[in-house]
Amino acid sequence: MIERSVLERAPEIRREFQNAQPFRHVAIEHFLDEQACDALLRDFPAFDPKRALNELGQVGRKAVVERVSGVSPFYRRFYGYINSPAFLQAMSELTGIPDLIADDTLFGGGTHENMAGQGLDVHVDFNIDERRMLHRRVNLLIYLNKEWEEAWGGAIELHSNPRRPESDEVRSFLPLFNRALVFETNEYSWHGFRRIVLPPDKAHLSRKSFSIYLYTKDRPVEEVVAPHTTFYVPQPLPERFRAGHTLDDGDAAALQALMASRDGLLEMYQRLLIEKEQRFRDLLALDAGDRSRYHAVVSSRSWKLVMALHQMRFHARRLFAR
Repeated sequence: MIERSVLERAPEIRREFQNAQPFRHVAIEHFLDEQACDALLRDFPAFDPKRALNELGQVGRKAVVERVSGVSPFYRRFYGYINSPAFLQAMSELTGIPDLIADDTLFGGGTHENMAGQGLDVHVDFNIDERRMLHRRVNLLIYLNKEWEEAWGGAIELHSNPRRPESDEVRSFLPLFNRALVFETNEYSWHGFRRIVLPPDKAHLSRKSFSIYLYTKDRPVEEVVAPHTTFYVPQPLPERFRAGHTLDDGDAAALQALMASRDGLLEMYQRLLIEKEQRFRDLLALDAGDRSRYHAVVSSRSWKLVMALHQMRFHARRLFAR
């Protein structure tokens, strides 16, 4: 279903991907054959609040459908295609990253629909699929919006370092129909999009896309770090917020949205820290023999042992019972 002309240009696209800044990426126009992309939009699932729960368990303005094979017959075919050897080989040829592995659960991927008012704080993604102990390597985002303007927000932004706004380098792409953005995920692949603000006559629109995440068994040793969750950085204040600027109603609303986003992130990371602390306390409650085996793994510099350690997090009871 990848457009034939895209596959024919694979060497050119691969060079662009590998030479891009601030990290490896490429935007590909007319990525899918036209009928396939039309079918993705035609059968796109309706917004369902039950699929719009955020990290805090609240109903938000973003709905995600991971089990796409049940959406329609075409989505079932498309799901089979993106899990096929032919698709994975094509993605390796387009990126130069060999031996890519699909995620047949589409964890975190599938259809994404963002309504007006929704944004996505700049972030780097989780780096390890801890169910299979695979490295997350490539994000493929296929956009499905036949009309979209820059003034509406929602353009995907790639950042060099969002923690340093004064020197941050940003590349931006509108989420236009049948445009694919492919980028490598690593510890500095910062990306996100600004809050969507639609004009009254476009209030019926939403930002639609299909997300696919690909993995490998290994990655360059210099890029290997312990498994971590997604890290977010709140959006900086708009440039107009300077000394002497008088706030209007729009400014006040923008500040409230930014503060709510920041507070939500703080709450989420607090919860994650508490959960991690509890797991550590559970570990300390083990007997001396189990702790000894644990510390033997922790002290090892071998990646295989590091991976074994993280598998122990998910299989601790079974392993320690042996």
